[in-house]
Amino acid sequence: QVQLVESGGGLVQVGGSLRLSCAASGRTFSSYAMGWFRQAPGKEREFVAAISWSGANTYYADSVKGRFTVSRDNAKNTVYLQMNSLKPEDTAVYYCAAVSPRRDYYSSREYDYWGQGTQVTVSS
Repeated sequence: QVQLVESGGGLVQVGGSLRLSCAASGRTFSSYAMGWFRQAPGKEREFVAAISWSGANTYYADSVKGRFTVSRDNAKNTVYLQMNSLKPEDTAVYYCAAVSPRRDYYSSREYDYWGQGTQVTVSS
């Protein structure tokens, strides 16, 4: 079992930055790849970024590539999402999730555990 708790969301102006954190409980955190997804009102949940269990490999949606950076600290059981140059279309609830290695990191259906989400609002 892995329990995930996101933090760091909030209200930010266009062009600003936020760093989301996702704290995990459980001794097996380092054996999971981790992903970030987001869901805006009236839209489906979409993939944002993912990172392999070791942190050696990262994956991004085209819409955030070059602006967002995913990282992890296995010693702290925490994964991060640094978001820069934020746009109004980044407004959503952001979720972190854990997935077993060698699954399809881009598909929300593959993930085993989810956090409760944190709201990010980008104002223009």
